[in-house]
Amino acid sequence: MTDSPGRVRGWASGLLRLTSLRLRLVVVFALVALTAAVSASGIAYWLNRDAVLTRTQNAALNDFRQSLADHVRALPMRPPCDQLRAAAEGMAENTTQRYQVVLVDRERDGGECAAPSDVDSFTMASVPRSLRTAVDERRPADEGDGLPYHLYWQRVTLDGEPFLVGGAKVIGGGPTGYMLKSLASERDDLNSLAWSLGIATALALVGSALLAQAAASTVLRPVQRLGDAARRLGEGKLDTRLRVSGTDELAELSRTFNAAAASLEKRVEELSGREEASRRFVADMSHELRTPLTAITAMTEVLEDEADNLDPMIEPAVRMVVTETRRLGDLVENLMEVTRFDAGTARLVLDDVDVADMVTACIDARAWLDAVELDAERGFVARLDPRRLDVILANLIGNALKHGGSPVRVSVRHDDAWLTIEVKDHGPGIPEEVLPHVFDRFYKASASRPRSEGSGLGLSIAVENAHIHGGSITAANAPEGGAVFTLRLPVDAAPQEPDEHEQDHE
Repeated sequence: MTDSPGRVRGWASGLLRLTSLRLRLVVVFALVALTAAVSASGIAYWLNRDAVLTRTQNAALNDFRQSLADHVRALPMRPPCDQLRAAAEGMAENTTQRYQVVLVDRERDGGECAAPSDVDSFTMASVPRSLRTAVDERRPADEGDGLPYHLYWQRVTLDGEPFLVGGAKVIGGGPTGYMLKSLASERDDLNSLAWSLGIATALALVGSALLAQAAASTVLRPVQRLGDAARRLGEGKLDTRLRVSGTDELAELSRTFNAAAASLEKRVEELSGREEASRRFVADMSHELRTPLTAITAMTEVLEDEADNLDPMIEPAVRMVVTETRRLGDLVENLMEVTRFDAGTARLVLDDVDVADMVTACIDARAWLDAVELDAERGFVARLDPRRLDVILANLIGNALKHGGSPVRVSVRHDDAWLTIEVKDHGPGIPEEVLPHVFDRFYKASASRPRSEGSGLGLSIAVENAHIHGGSITAANAPEGGAVFTLRLPVDAAPQEPDEHEQDHE
C-alpha cells in the first residue's frame, strides 16, 4: 500500500507525457506524412500496375493474333488433329511472348478436336466458360466494326499463379485459338515495386517524425522556458524574466510575459507595502492603546467596586463602561495576537501537557463546569504550547456555549501521532451558507446583529494557533443536530517549531 501514491504519480506523469504537445506534434506530422506517402505510393502502384499489365497483355494478344493468322492460313478446311497440334506447337515455339496455345476445330467426320501446344500446361479446362461463350458469339454486322468475331481476354488465377487467357475465332470458318500466358514475372515486378514503395513510405514516416521532433523542439523550447518562468513567478520569484530574441510570435509572447511580470512585481510591492503599513499601524495602535487601557481598566475596576454605592441613575452607565472597557481590552489583545500571526513572529513555547487536566483547568477557570461535559482519558501527555491550547479551547467551548447552548460535550481521543478534541453543542447548528466563513475574521452570521459581545476574532485566532502547532480545526453539523468543532493537533508539536537558525534568519 505504501507504493500506491508513487504508482499514481508515475501513472499521472506517464499520462501527461502521452498527452504532451510534443507528442501530438509528432503524431500529427507522422499522420500527415503517412497519409501523403500512402496516397502517393498507392497511386504510383496502381498506375504502374495498370501500365505493366496493359503493356504485357497488349504485346501478348497482338502477337497471338498475328501468329494465329499466319499459321491458320496454311491449314486446310477441317484439318485433322495432328495438323492442328503442329500448328499450335509452332505458334508456341515461334513467339517471344512465351505463351501456350490450344487450337479448336471440327474434323471432317464432324467431331471436335482441341489441340494443345503442351497438354501438361494448357488445355481447354483452363479456359473460363465465360471467355469461350464470348469468343464463340457471332455479332450482327451492324455492331462495332462490322466483324462477326473479336479477340477477347481475361486474367485468371490457376493454382495460385496469375495468367492471361485470350481467345479468338478465325473469320471465314477457320479454327478457334486460345492462348495462356503467365503473369508471374509481372507479379514479381509489381511485388518488388510494392516493397520499394513500402520502404519509401516507412522512410518518409521516420523522416517526418524526426522533422516533427526538430520542429517541436524549436517551438516548445521557448514554451518550456515560458512555463518554467511562470512556475517560478507562481512560487513568488517576481523578478523572473525571459530572454527575448527574434521577432516572431513566441518572442512577442515573451515580451508580453516580461511586461506582465514587471507589472505584477510592481503591484505586489505596492500591496506588500500597504499591507506592511496596515499591519504596522494595527500593531502600533494596539500597543499605544494598551497604556491608556491599563489606566482605564484600573479606573473601571474601582468604579465596579463602588457601583453598589452609586446613584441608581448612574449605576447602569457605570456597568456599561466597565463591560465595554473589558471588550475593548480583549479586542486590543486579539488584534495584537493577529498581528503577530500575520508578521510571522508567533512562536510556540512547548511543554508536556496532561490534556485532560488542561481541558478541565480551562473549563474551571471560566466557571463552565456546570455547562460542559468532559470525556477524556486521564494521564495522556502531549507536547504542546499550554497557553495557545488554552486559547483554542476557550474560544471553541465559549463559542459553543454562546451560540449553541449547553450542555456542551468535549471529547478527547488520541493515537500515537495525533490528538483529536471534539467540541459539540446541542443548539440549532450552523447554517450551511455560514459554514465556509465561520473562521473568517470579523465575520457576522447575521447582518441584522453587526455588534455582539465577541470581537469576531476568536475562531480565527483559534485556527491560527492550531496551524502553528501543525494541526487544524474543522466545523460541521452533527446529523442529530448541533454544531461540531474538531481540533486535530500532533501529539508532539516539536517538529513544527522552526530551528534557531531559521528564527535568527527571520
